[in-house]
Amino acid sequence: MTTITTRTVEYPADGLTMIGHLARPAGAGRRPAVLIGPEGPGLSDFQRRRADALAELGYVALAFDINGGRCFTDPQEMLARVTPLLADPDRVRGIGHAALDVLRAEPRTDPDRIAAIGYGTGGAIVLELGRDGVDLRAIGTVNALTTGRPGEAARIRCPVWAGVGSEDPTMPAEQRNAFAAEMQAAGVDWRLVVYGGAQHAFHHPPVDQTVLPGVGHHPQHARRAWRDVVDLLAECLPVTE
Repeated sequence: MTTITTRTVEYPADGLTMIGHLARPAGAGRRPAVLIGPEGPGLSDFQRRRADALAELGYVALAFDINGGRCFTDPQEMLARVTPLLADPDRVRGIGHAALDVLRAEPRTDPDRIAAIGYGTGGAIVLELGRDGVDLRAIGTVNALTTGRPGEAARIRCPVWAGVGSEDPTMPAEQRNAFAAEMQAAGVDWRLVVYGGAQHAFHHPPVDQTVLPGVGHHPQHARRAWRDVVDLLAECLPVTE
């Protein structure tokens, strides 16, 4: 296994002190880098391990925070935080830009080779970075088929890959169609993968807490979605060293 180093990074965003997780591969040279946005509850060990896994593949990876160091276990508390957030694209973009600035400031990061992936709320954040015209090599999302303000998807400068469960009640067929229509009208290089039988947060291991209806883990599709994300990075942001 490739040796990696990790550290906690603190930075301000959305009036909070965010606490992210930075993972770096061995060596001293600059490497391609990936932002990783977490689900609505917040940054957990699950997404920290995603950053570590990408560092093992040769990327500098920052799993960023969205809730000021909190990881909600109460779904209602989580919704009270993320519902108004997701309704305000400028706040969403502010969180994304703050994390991106941290990743770009890391000496091991090649600032011209950055991609962003996100899950749920974190996926909405990285999509808004794309709609804000940020120069990314790829955007990958799972369970995050948000649509943006009219016309702004035309500012997306990279391929977009999106995965969603067919039984996700928050991303029904009409939402999938709206996302596809937005991407197509904007001329984006986009792909949408629908994982049959999967619910919302199908990628996430089971948690010992109350979950919202329509949320459930699907181990096989979780593995497939991760492979699809890694393949997206390999295509658009290859590690060449």
